[in-house]
Amino acid sequence: MNHPAASKPMLFPLGKLVATPNALKALEKNGVTPMRLISRHMQGDWGDIPRDDAKANTDALRISARLLSSYPLEDGARIWIITEADRSATTLLLPSEY
Repeated sequence: MNHPAASKPMLFPLGKLVATPNALKALEKNGVTPMRLISRHMQGDWGDIPRDDAKANTDALRISARLLSSYPLEDGARIWIITEADRSATTLLLPSEY
């Protein structure tokens, strides 16, 4: 599925972008650029998360709480993207690194 960055506005500031080395390795192994997933996250495409978590993200946009997206990769790995409640930082990591 194509997720063009220009199709939707950015819903919140990302703050400082950081990624764990393991997350970057997993993305590279699967041929996914970090910005592809970051674009989805900042546009409110939370990826593959339970409905309750998606609702929590929608609420978090209003009340400035933490945002979480989860994206499965082709090899079965998963990347989480977390934006802090104060919007000071956004981190790409593997769930096992949380």
